[in-house]
Amino acid sequence: MTSTTITSRADVRTDAPARYAKQLVSHLGRRVDFAVDGPTSTARFGTTTGQVVVGDDVLTLIAVGSDPDGVALVERVLGSHLERFGQRNELTVRWTRTTTEDPR
Repeated sequence: MTSTTITSRADVRTDAPARYAKQLVSHLGRRVDFAVDGPTSTARFGTTTGQVVVGDDVLTLIAVGSDPDGVALVERVLGSHLERFGQRNELTVRWTRTTTEDPR
């Protein structure tokens, strides 16, 4: 049986990645529990995992799961909220998807 993993990633350039990550995790944390480990905040959205990762002048959003609809949901939730929070600074989220097959 083959299982498929979909990974979607958006690297958003900003001079305030930590501030946007804190705002995003705080806002979404009202509905979803985030585990914070250093610069990475991780939450489960059903069967899909979403991550918010703070880097140097970049905020990386990641969605990983086996269900395309679940990955799309996490893309929408993380991306739309970040764009709304960063509207004044014209933040734009562009996702790139990759798919891997595990032949187990």
